[in-house]
Amino acid sequence: MWQIIAFLLLLIFPGIAMSDNSTNLNAYKFSFISIDGRNLHLSQFEGKVLLVINTASRCGFTRQYSEIQKLWATYRDKGLVVIGVPSNDFGGQEPNGEGEIQEFCKVNFGVDFFMTTKEHVTGDQAHPFYKWVSKEAGLLGKPRWNFHKYLIGPDGQVVDWFSSPTSPTSKRVVKAIEEALSGHS
Repeated sequence: MWQIIAFLLLLIFPGIAMSDNSTNLNAYKFSFISIDGRNLHLSQFEGKVLLVINTASRCGFTRQYSEIQKLWATYRDKGLVVIGVPSNDFGGQEPNGEGEIQEFCKVNFGVDFFMTTKEHVTGDQAHPFYKWVSKEAGLLGKPRWNFHKYLIGPDGQVVDWFSSPTSPTSKRVVKAIEEALSGHS
């Protein structure tokens, strides 16, 4: 009976599934390669709030690019950094190379937030950031599809995560971003 109650609590309050940050790691210890081939060290964003999203161009959630761009335009001057991480891990929905991905995002959604090269976000081949953040977010916080979102606070720790169907401009996401930006996460 207690397992059922614990499971239900985790569904209702996903934050309690997060680990205890005792590893001394934070998001700023990781880096990616930007979609245009430059080093993208997350340490350059230390003290800012990060929204990291695994993306795909041929997904039913691809329309979220426009909402993500809207968040970026609204909050970038307040300290939000948005990073899209293209991945082909779910349904083969990002088969394109970096140039095609970049053009698709720019032409169709006006994307000018940070994008990385295509990465694995799950499994043994997952990018080290995704291995770390999946552990920190707990079992329920691992990406299960494209457009899974992680919110990282100014201290580099996981504040919250949002599943693929959660709109980037939903009240829940916006509230979490605003709280993290104000230091009340």
